[in-house]
Amino acid sequence: MELAQVRLLVTDFSACYHFYADILGLKPQSGAVDGPYEKFSPAAGSAGIALQDRSMMAQLLDELGESATGHRSLVVLRVDDLDAHCRRIAERGGTIAQGPAPLTDRMRVAHLKDPEGNLVELQEWLLLRG
Repeated sequence: MELAQVRLLVTDFSACYHFYADILGLKPQSGAVDGPYEKFSPAAGSAGIALQDRSMMAQLLDELGESATGHRSLVVLRVDDLDAHCRRIAERGGTIAQGPAPLTDRMRVAHLKDPEGNLVELQEWLLLRG
């Protein structure tokens, strides 16, 4: 078994596309700005994040037609230099909600939200710094 992707069901596809491509700097697979589906990849690693229009999935599962509320997911991305990454996000118009700050003695984190309210955690693993 292999993890192919984490897929987020969204209602404002264009806003979420902009966030993951332009604010976080992930690479879109096809450039489908208006959806209904797009996969994003970081510069390293094989895991990806995908967006899918919620109404498309609601055609398959009726309960998905209801409005989603609250924090539904937490996407975690590892970065080498958390401070530099947060600066780039701010320069691109993103807002860091918390951090950068230590989470444990082995990790620093920062948190932000995508346009749908999904939480994104940026992690810097201190043990990898040498």
